[in-house]
Amino acid sequence: MELTPQGTLAERLRAGGMGIPAFYTPAGVGTQVADGGLPWRYDASGGVAVVSPAKETREFDGVTYVLERGIRTDFALVHAWQGDRHGNLMYRHAAANFNPECASAGRITIAEVEHLVEPGEIDPATVHTPGVFVHRVVHVPNPAKKIERETVRQ
Repeated sequence: MELTPQGTLAERLRAGGMGIPAFYTPAGVGTQVADGGLPWRYDASGGVAVVSPAKETREFDGVTYVLERGIRTDFALVHAWQGDRHGNLMYRHAAANFNPECASAGRITIAEVEHLVEPGEIDPATVHTPGVFVHRVVHVPNPAKKIERETVRQ
């Protein structure tokens, strides 16, 4: 497991999806994220078997940055509120935070959409993920939205 700041994770996904192999960021400089030594794997006795290596750092105009690699995934599964059969997708609420980056980072992207519409029905200005990044569309009209609620009193 690799520890990555949330903003850096989003940028790594975006970079991978856009074909950018790596980028420099000030996030994580001076921490174990950049310096290495974070436990990556434990052995059978619970001891640390593998630690993270140090990342490349570089100084620009007196500020130190750490090199982060873009992320490409074999598969990406995203959930969209609306989409067409060409894979043009619209997200709602918090789903718009990471889904566009995840969709572009996948070598094969599968989108489940609540509302499947005909091509041309979605205003191009409202498309969050263009169909060029989506390889399969699955219509899921009534997705299960299970929310567990803790009851402490009747």
